[in-house]
Amino acid sequence: MKKSVLLSFDIEEFDIPEEYGQIIDKKTQFEVSLQGLKSILPLLEKLEIRVTFFVTANFAIHHEEIIREISQKHEIASHGFYHASFSLEDLEKSRKTLEQITNKSVIGFRMARLREVDDREIRKAGYKYNSSMNPTYIPGRYNNFFKKRTAYYSNKVFNIPVSVTPRIRFPLFWLSFKNFPLFWIQFASQITLENDSYLCIYFHPWEFTDINKFQLPGFIKKRSGREMVERLEKYLISLKTQGDFITFSEFANSYLLEAPR
Repeated sequence: MKKSVLLSFDIEEFDIPEEYGQIIDKKTQFEVSLQGLKSILPLLEKLEIRVTFFVTANFAIHHEEIIREISQKHEIASHGFYHASFSLEDLEKSRKTLEQITNKSVIGFRMARLREVDDREIRKAGYKYNSSMNPTYIPGRYNNFFKKRTAYYSNKVFNIPVSVTPRIRFPLFWLSFKNFPLFWIQFASQITLENDSYLCIYFHPWEFTDINKFQLPGFIKKRSGREMVERLEKYLISLKTQGDFITFSEFANSYLLEAPR
């Protein structure tokens, strides 16, 4: 089976400092994410990589032009309406807002902070796939060690969990990338890609902005800004020798499992 790399970025309001008691005005939240976004787009262009951007409708409304521009080369999927709050109505509302801005169909969803969301509600809101689960255990964040580790159907929705390694379920998400040696991330990614035939990884644009001035734990601020861009470039160049970069919708449409009738 041909190996696939599913790279995604969650474009959202930079509100993570508020989890640690620092209130940030909305303008700054948008600016931090926008600056990081403008840092990674040239890299994707340089490496000729297509990705999926999970975007909050709130961000898209404030920056319609760049979201429309991105949608011409990459996939746009929903990351909810707001990053800091959620209601079931936001599922359909965010999808329709993104479709109106991009004039393209939006079929994918990822819940903010990878919180649990009912597949039946996702399907009802018009989505075909969901990527809202990290199938590992991290104290205080995720308790999904015994959940399905690889792609599966649930209530007629195609679920694409974030990749973790086989057996020990080492998580291959942004915090691991920031805090572990690059050679280990590359090794763990290779093992997972060879075992599963695909790799699902994600980052946030705000990671590629210098966020050292904000009141955040060291494990979040580590390797932000330009250092993070350079680190990502090395990682992506390595992955390009191991598989083809495709969007989440392309993966969902080509997956061998047949959707339940």
